[in-house]
Amino acid sequence: MKSVSLVSWAYNEEDSIEEFLQKALKLLRKTKRKFEVVIVNDGSTDRTGEILGSISKRYRQVKILTNKKNRNVGYSCRRGIRAAKNNIVFWQTIDWSYDISKLSEFLLLKEKFDVVAGVRRSPVPVQGQIGKIIATIFQVFHLKHLTKRSDTILKAIISVINYSLIRILFGLKISDYQNVVFYPRRFIQKIKVNSNSSFVNPELLLRAHYSGLSIREVPISFISRKKGKAKGTKIKSIMASILDILKNWIIFRKQRKKIKTQFGAIYRI
Repeated sequence: MKSVSLVSWAYNEEDSIEEFLQKALKLLRKTKRKFEVVIVNDGSTDRTGEILGSISKRYRQVKILTNKKNRNVGYSCRRGIRAAKNNIVFWQTIDWSYDISKLSEFLLLKEKFDVVAGVRRSPVPVQGQIGKIIATIFQVFHLKHLTKRSDTILKAIISVINYSLIRILFGLKISDYQNVVFYPRRFIQKIKVNSNSSFVNPELLLRAHYSGLSIREVPISFISRKKGKAKGTKIKSIMASILDILKNWIIFRKQRKKIKTQFGAIYRI
């Protein structure tokens, strides 16, 4: 069986990091495969680094990398990918926001398909009284699909706008761009990734599709954060993502004009 590398990155996640690693180790052991967990400490100023150092001494499968300052998702993701040593590479957020309890099944699909991509399918419980009222309004106007994207209306709206923008500009016809994705290590370590924001995941999917790799969708539901603070909906993060989308749109347009691309097959749910 192919070996597995789980990659993640943490910025000021002292409340979540140990629980994340215990969950990851437990789940990966169940796969009966050789595995490693690569964590990038993205310039944390709390006890995240101290906790990671302690855990890595106890478990040889845990590898820690440290950014001297906060470099954001794209840089940390790329650094974690470069450090991965095993055949299959995927990532999970530190707050464990995606349900990968069927990890063994997803890994088996990698024997038949080049890339296995998660898709949010189950509705997410909306938090807060105001959020529930807005969610009800969405349902009246047949917009209830927004509540499948995240646990707050604001995050759901941002997610849908992000999805729509990528779909319109790039035409990649898959159901989700921000989820757990399983890649062949040799592929993602050899390509150049331009993004420094959360667009790194969509960019990798686009590059896989443009390179002729097959993509198989699987249902992976969203899980609401229980500890710590989400950072992906800050204005700075949103603007960085939009800039990466536009920058990559220009790059991909130029590439398509220069070469005749044989797109990879997509197997949707």
